[in-house]
Amino acid sequence: MDIALFSPSSLFADDEGCDSDKEKMESYQSYVERKHDFPGMELLIREFSFHQLNANLLWPGTFAFAEWLVQHQSLIGGQRSIELGSGTGALAIFLRKSFELDITTSDYDDQEIEENIAYNCRVNGIMPVLPHVKHSWGDDFPVTDPDWDLIIASDILLYVKQYPNLIKTLAFLLKFYKPKDDSAISIMENENKSETYKGLPRPAFLMSWRRRIGKEDELLFFNGCKDAGLEVMHMGSRVFCITPREATVRKGTEELPMKPALSCNTHDPADLSDLFKNIILRQVDASELKPVPSYTN
Repeated sequence: MDIALFSPSSLFADDEGCDSDKEKMESYQSYVERKHDFPGMELLIREFSFHQLNANLLWPGTFAFAEWLVQHQSLIGGQRSIELGSGTGALAIFLRKSFELDITTSDYDDQEIEENIAYNCRVNGIMPVLPHVKHSWGDDFPVTDPDWDLIIASDILLYVKQYPNLIKTLAFLLKFYKPKDDSAISIMENENKSETYKGLPRPAFLMSWRRRIGKEDELLFFNGCKDAGLEVMHMGSRVFCITPREATVRKGTEELPMKPALSCNTHDPADLSDLFKNIILRQVDASELKPVPSYTN
């Protein structure tokens, strides 16, 4: 499997000097197509040889996140999803093909990125192509009533100075969430009308962060989320779930307050559904939880 690297800076609002850099760049792009092994399938992905906004290639973390999602597919099934920083669109294409996930791609406001994602959809049999939203972190979001239950992203914390922009976008998507189907359970899916819940809180941001930066830099992001009224849960394997601080779960006609999400010590996938159930029902013992970012790999 050929693995190359790309930078997530394509997701951010324009930095100082970005406009002048764009003016200097030629619009012509060259590409390379590579076959990549994802869990249970091979995808043919066209990547930019170079892109002025760095949305060109794949990071190894994408494949690790794909593996994690396969192991925890009950957490994401049936959710309307959007991916931040889609780049080539490979992860979103994998999720559509594997789980028939209703997923939208998004990236910096750049036509070449959108066209390349559409190309990768077509060559991998996704027709019609996945819907796409052009958005730079920190800018006004082009959809005024976001109805995505789940936001996903992989390895997007590299550029520390863009954390405020990322948090602004996340806070909007999570706090202004309006479920497309009002009759749906907004936080957890109830299985067989029992008290066993599957799925992630709705809405939720599920992020895989495999690259290593200084702990102080990571703290800037997690503390920034808390300052914005968001809570962070570390789910193991450096996968994080970020939710609004005040969330509720509908169970029939009753609304139950959701305890603020914290980091769980358990790393056993089989424990996750019960853990979420207990969080909702306020039955989790304090010894089972710890605040982010005091996590381990």
